[in-house]
This record gives sequence, C-alpha cells and structure tokens, in this order.
Amino acid sequence: MIHMLLWACLILPPQIQQQSASPDVEQLVQAGVEAEGRGEMDRAIASFRKAADLAPNTPDVFLQLGNAYMKNHDYAAALAPLKHASDLGLDTPVLHQLLGYALLAEGYPAEAIPHLKIIQDDAALGIAELQNNQPAESVTNLQAALAKSPDDPDLLLYLSRAATALSGQSLDRLLAVAPASARAHQAAGQTDFEMKLYLDAVQEYQKAIALRPDLPGLHLELGQVYAANSEWAEAEEQFRAEAKLQPGSAEAAYRLGNALLQEGKMKEAVKELRLSDALRPDMPETLYALGKAAALDDPSGAELPLKRVVELEKDSPLAAKAYLALAGIHRRQGKSELTAEDMKEYKRIQALTASPQP
Repeated sequence: MIHMLLWACLILPPQIQQQSASPDVEQLVQAGVEAEGRGEMDRAIASFRKAADLAPNTPDVFLQLGNAYMKNHDYAAALAPLKHASDLGLDTPVLHQLLGYALLAEGYPAEAIPHLKIIQDDAALGIAELQNNQPAESVTNLQAALAKSPDDPDLLLYLSRAATALSGQSLDRLLAVAPASARAHQAAGQTDFEMKLYLDAVQEYQKAIALRPDLPGLHLELGQVYAANSEWAEAEEQFRAEAKLQPGSAEAAYRLGNALLQEGKMKEAVKELRLSDALRPDMPETLYALGKAAALDDPSGAELPLKRVVELEKDSPLAAKAYLALAGIHRRQGKSELTAEDMKEYKRIQALTASPQP
C-alpha cells in the first residue's frame, strides 16, 4: 500500500540537464531516455548503468539511473545511485523526492523525513512520521494532505492509524503521570466498556465521579454503560445528572429521552427528545426516538419526525425502521393505503440492505 501511494504521488522529473560528458555517455543517456519512453525499463536501466560506469562523477547520470529504478518499482536498487548523486553534490527537488520515496518504501522512515521535508510532501511525510513513531506530526501532515485530496482512501487510512497511535501515546502518558486521577479512571472505564466488561467499567466510572462529581461527560459515559446492559433505571439516573450539568447538551437530552422511552415513560421521553431536537435539529436517531415516544399518545405528532427520518436517511436501516413505525401509526388510524405504502418501502429497504453490495 505504501508503494502504491508513493508511486501515485510521484512527480515525474523534468528533463535533466546533463553536465559536459563524452559523446558515448550522452548517447547512452539518450538511448536510455528513449527506451524509458517506450516502457522498456530493463533496456533503459542497462543504458544508464553503462553511462554511469563511463561517467562516475556525473551526478545527473546517477539521478537518471535511480529514477529508472524507481519507475521500475525497484526501490532497493534505486537507493545506491540516488545516494551517489547526492554525495556528488546534486541538490535538487527531484533528487530529494526520489530519495525520500525510495527510503520510505524500503523501511527507512527516519532517513526519508529530511528529504520529504525539503520538498514539502505532506502525504509521504505524514506516512514517514507515523512509521517513525511521531504520530502528532503525522496527524498534522496527513490532515494537510487530505485537505488537498479529501477522499483519498490511503490517506484516510493512514490518518486513522496516526490518530489511534496519538491517542495511545496520550493515554499511556495519562496513566503514567496521574494513575489515580479521575481522568485515569475515566479512561480505564472507557476501555472496559469497549471490551464489554460492564461491571468493571461501572466501578471505574464511579471512582472517577467520586473524585470529580461535576466533571462533564462522566455521568453520560456511565449512563451509556448501564444502557448497553439494559439497566435503564440506572441509565436514566446518570443521564439526568448529565443533563443537569449540561442543560445545553443535545446528546444528554437525547440519551435521557431514549432511556425514558425504554422505560415506557412516554410523556417525559417526548419532552426530552423535543429538547434534544431543538438543541441540535435533524439528528435522525433523535427524530426516530421522538416518533416512537409520541406514537402512543399523539400519533399525528409522531408522523412528522418519522417522515423527516426517511427524508434524511433515504435507504438506511434506520429509514426502514421509521417506515415500519409509520405503518403501525397508519394502521391504527385506519389508513390502509398509507400502511401498504409504508410496508412496501420497509420491505424494499430490508431487501436492499440485506443484499451484498458490489
């Protein structure tokens, strides 16, 4: 994958100015360039090697040879002529680019970094820094590269890895300098939660809350642990505490509303979910929960958020669930045609999401 990305980023070098050389050397270089143009890389390399043997002190010849190896994806062989060109005093962006790429491709990120910095290649530099255990610098450069190519899958993958590595470094530092702090217990609770060790996670979050009961986020995260284990009364208590701490948090209002919905407290749930929707409009999960909560007491009031879900989500599984909820409402209202249409859409999306995607 690294090789593919590097080659995709590689800028083909311009015509290289030859220093004064013998006619034989010039003829060999010209033959190599012509063979390269025809895609005959073995013949091109052979010509450049003969030229290098005849002109061992001409850096441009070695640059041509190294570039031919690079085009042939033989990065290991490219290193020697490229380094020799550098030793002879050649100092051009093309040389630094080729050397940086070759070193990185061969697993020498620390040596590649200085060359990649010179040419300001954010993508390759970010990859080299990630491999050199410099995740903070890597994140910065990969983000800069993604600003130019936001949908590049390779860059997205490397940025994800760099962010994960940076997160790991930060967590290790936290546990080293403050192992008994509220934040350390919070981090441990999050790790336990991700591993589905719910009892351990609860204990860690409770320790964190005991140390800093007014710290935003702790009650929310503990509530999510309880919710994952379907302990809805305990989840409600924690979400309510978070909503009190952060009355402007749409997520806290949504979590509390959803817990109340699971407990069958529909009127209270509707109140919290409407607040969440007002704080952060058009969140599909909030709208779906609001529609479900309102369906029993106010079917007409439930239709609007559910219809908005299908507008926003199109053919997603959540849209299918919204159509199913709408079918239930319309069935209770005696609207058979609308019920049939809802069920048709529900089955269509079910079939679509169940089919393997190309």
